[in-house]
Amino acid sequence: MQKSIIILGVFSLLLVLRVRAQQEPMFSQYMFNTLSINPAYAGSADRVSITAIHRSQWVKFEGAPVTQTITAHSPLRKESISIGGTIVNDQHGPVKETAIFGDVSYRIFMDKSRLAFGLKAGLNLFSANLLDLNPLTQDDQVFQSNIKTKTLPNFGFGAMWYSQRWFVGVSTPKLLQNKLIAGDLPDFNGNRERIHGFLIAGYVWDVSPYVKFKPTILFKAVNGAPPGVDVTANFLFYEKLWMGAMYRWNDSVGLLFQYEFNNRFKLGYAYDYIISDLSRYTAGSHEVMLGLNLGKGYNGDVSPRYF
Repeated sequence: MQKSIIILGVFSLLLVLRVRAQQEPMFSQYMFNTLSINPAYAGSADRVSITAIHRSQWVKFEGAPVTQTITAHSPLRKESISIGGTIVNDQHGPVKETAIFGDVSYRIFMDKSRLAFGLKAGLNLFSANLLDLNPLTQDDQVFQSNIKTKTLPNFGFGAMWYSQRWFVGVSTPKLLQNKLIAGDLPDFNGNRERIHGFLIAGYVWDVSPYVKFKPTILFKAVNGAPPGVDVTANFLFYEKLWMGAMYRWNDSVGLLFQYEFNNRFKLGYAYDYIISDLSRYTAGSHEVMLGLNLGKGYNGDVSPRYF
């Protein structure tokens, strides 16, 4: 069997190169899903905060990623310590991954800001239905059986400095480079979980008494791939309605909408229009977000949250 055929089959299997070798799922509403990449975000809402997102990427493209995630976090009675958790279910092609991670952060209260450090630890459950593939060589023994669920432990860390109006954070959610597929397949770099680095930042300006402007940026870096950059500009009207646009470097542009019903429940939607060569094969990507905040802050107030 030719080595090139094996490598091609593995690439089809993993699809981890679907966004320039980025393995972590992407979200257009990343600014409302920060806990999934940075454990230091835990407790930032000063009350129980729950967020769920469903993303259908590259609609009409066979085997395209479909991702669901839910995050929850809250400060403990001693406000310096916060805890949280993240569940991510990601399926692309024959590959399915379910990540279950816990988060803990320690917050240092400064004059008008907070500096937080966080740790993330958990498991990634990896499986692949190889029998769903159509290999170039018929009856190829490598693709005659599925890969049953493989448990991959991992951990990461992050830091955030934020106030009510601005934030900046750096993180590496996974530090272990677990091998995804064992056996006789080539042990090349794409057959391992890769270390990703993230930088996220944002600021909120008052445009008028009823309008606020919030630009945000997410910078992504991973070994073996060009850096990725998401830039988003959102406007908030009457502390209720978010409307904005996003640009993902050399990949897509999009629109975002979100409505906050009572400072507790919010509903968001994002649409990405592909500007890369994939635009000939897909109608874009859709993303729906639900958010819920419970209780009041430990000072008894429920102040607006802008990130």
